[in-house]
Amino acid sequence: MTKKYNWSVLLGAAFLMASSAIGPGFLTQTAVFTAELGASFGFVILFSIVLDAVAQLNIWRIIAVADKPAQDIANKVFPGLGYFISLLVFLGGMAFNIGNIAGAGLGLNVLLGVSVGQGAAMSAIIAIGIFVYKESGKVMDAFAKTMGMLKISLALFIAYVSKPPLAEAALRAVNPTHFSFTAVLTIVGGTVGGYITFSGAHRLLDARQTGIENLPAVNKGALSAIGLASVMRLLLFIAALGVVSAGGKLDPANPAASIFQLAAGEVGYKIFGLIMFSAGISSVVGSAYTSVSFIKSFHPVILKFNRQIIIGFIIVSCIIFEIIGKPVKTLLTVGAINGFILPISLGVMLLAAYRTKIIATYRQPLWLTVLGVIVVVTMAYMSCGAIVQMLGH
Repeated sequence: MTKKYNWSVLLGAAFLMASSAIGPGFLTQTAVFTAELGASFGFVILFSIVLDAVAQLNIWRIIAVADKPAQDIANKVFPGLGYFISLLVFLGGMAFNIGNIAGAGLGLNVLLGVSVGQGAAMSAIIAIGIFVYKESGKVMDAFAKTMGMLKISLALFIAYVSKPPLAEAALRAVNPTHFSFTAVLTIVGGTVGGYITFSGAHRLLDARQTGIENLPAVNKGALSAIGLASVMRLLLFIAALGVVSAGGKLDPANPAASIFQLAAGEVGYKIFGLIMFSAGISSVVGSAYTSVSFIKSFHPVILKFNRQIIIGFIIVSCIIFEIIGKPVKTLLTVGAINGFILPISLGVMLLAAYRTKIIATYRQPLWLTVLGVIVVVTMAYMSCGAIVQMLGH
C-alpha cells in the first residue's frame, strides 16, 4: 500500500534542516573564511556541498526505512551507542542554541536598538510561542519556510549590490589557490554536523512520513534541504567576496555585519539585523526541537512532556547566554565540534544500513554507502588535520 505523501511536511522538513543550518554561526563562518581564503573559499563550499549531500541522503534514507529516530537505531547497532550520540548531539545542540539566541538578540539589537540581552530574551519568547501550540509541528513548518525565503531574498539583494568578481569566483571554485582543513570541517559541521542533519529526518518521522515506498520523496526532501542551505551559503560568499575584493576591511568583532554595511550602508546594516534575527530564531527552533527529539524515545515521561521540555531547553539556553554574555567565538568553535560528531553519527547510520533487524528487506545502494564511507573517512581525517592546525596556532 502506497502512502499519500504530504508535500507540505516534506518542504517543512527541508526548510527546518536548512534553517537549522543557516544560523548566526553560518553567517559568521562565511564572512570569516571569505576574508581568509578569498575566491578560493568557493572551492571549499562546493566540496562541502558534495560531502553534505552524501551525509544527508544516507541519514535521511536510513531513518525513513528504519522508521526509528537516530538514537534508537544507534542502540540497535551497539547497545548504549544511542545514549552516547544523544549526549553529544544534545550538548552540541545546547551550545549551538546559546549562540543562536545570541545571534537573534544581536539581530534585534541592530533592528530595534534594544540591548543584545533584551533581544535574546524577546527571541526566546517568540520561539517558545511556537511550541505552546498543540499543533506546533505545523506552525514550525510554516515558520521555517517563511524565515528561509526571507533570508535567501535578502542575501540575494546584498550579493547583487556588492558587485562581486563572479568570473574569479567561478575559476577559484575549481582551481583554488588556498585551502583550509578547518574551513571545510567548520562549514560541513555547520551545515550537516551535530543535530542539524537529523532535524529534517526526525520531523518526517514525527509526521509519520516514512517507509521504503516514500524514499523518492525523502531523497527530494534531503537534497532540497542541502540545496536551500547551499544557495544561502553561495549568496553570502559572493556578497562577502564583493566587499573583500573592493578592499573592504571586515570588523573582527562582527564580520558578518561588516559585509552588509560595506555593501549597502545603513540599509545594509538593517538588512543584516533582519537576517541575523531570522537566522538566529529559526535555528533556535530547529536546535531545540531536534536536540530534544534525541532523548524523547528514552522514557515515556519525556515523550509525554516533549513540548514542555523543548520550551525548557530554550529557556535554559537563554539563561546561560544572559549569564555568560556574547559568545561570538563559540559560533566558529561549535561548527567545528559538530564536524567532529558527523563521522561518528554517519558511520553508525552506515552500519545500520546493513542490519536486517533494523532495515528489514531494504538494500542501501552500494554507491551511496561507498560515498558515505568516503565522507566518514574524509571528515575524520580533517578533524585530525584541524586539531593539528589549531594546536599549531
